[in-house]
Amino acid sequence: MKGKVYLHPLPVRIWHWVNAICFFVLMLSGLQMRYGDIIELISFMTALKLHNIFGFILIANFFLWAIYYHVTGKIFSLYIPAKPGQIGKFLKDLLIQSMYYGYGLLIGDRNPHEPKPESKFNPLQKVSYHFVMLFMPIQIITGLMLWNPACFSRWIDLLGGILTIDTIHVFLTIFYLSFIVVHLYFATLGPTFFSHIKAMFITGYEEEH
Repeated sequence: MKGKVYLHPLPVRIWHWVNAICFFVLMLSGLQMRYGDIIELISFMTALKLHNIFGFILIANFFLWAIYYHVTGKIFSLYIPAKPGQIGKFLKDLLIQSMYYGYGLLIGDRNPHEPKPESKFNPLQKVSYHFVMLFMPIQIITGLMLWNPACFSRWIDLLGGILTIDTIHVFLTIFYLSFIVVHLYFATLGPTFFSHIKAMFITGYEEEH
C-alpha cells in the first residue's frame, strides 16, 4: 500500500449521488408507466409525476456537471478518449486494460492504470463515460419531447413521429441500464469490495496499490 489519492472532489461526489438517485427513480417510474398493467406498485399518474420531477432534476444536474468540468478544464482530459495524435497509444492502452480485466485481474496482476487527479479514468472507463455523456443530451431532448409533445410537435414530425422519439428514448434507457449493471460490478473491484464505492460517495480518496 502506497497511500491514498484524492480523486473525487465534493462537487463530483454530490453530482454522483444526485445522478444515482435520479437514474433509480426514472427507471423504476418509467417501467411502472410502461408495464403497470403487469405489476402496479404505484399509480400511473404518480409514476408520471415522479418521472417528470426527477427528469428535470437530472437535466439540471447534467448542466451543472458540464459547467463544473468546463470551468475546471477537465472535461477534455477526462472524457475525451484520445487526441488525434494519440489514437495509436490509446488503442494499445485500451487493449492492455481489457486484457487485465479479462484475465490479469483473475490471477492477481497489477492494474496497468494508476489513477491520478488529472487522469483518474482508465481507457475503458474513458470510452464508456464518453458515450454515457455523449448520449445524455439525446436522452434529455427525447424526454422533453415525450413530456410535452404538443410543444415540440414540429420537431417530433421532422424526426419521424412520436413512436420514433419513444423508441430512441427506450433504447437509450436500455443502454444506460446496461451501463449501470456493469458499472456496479466494476465498482466492487477495488482493494476491498466497498473501497471504490466509499471513495466516490463518501471520502473522495482512492487507495493506491
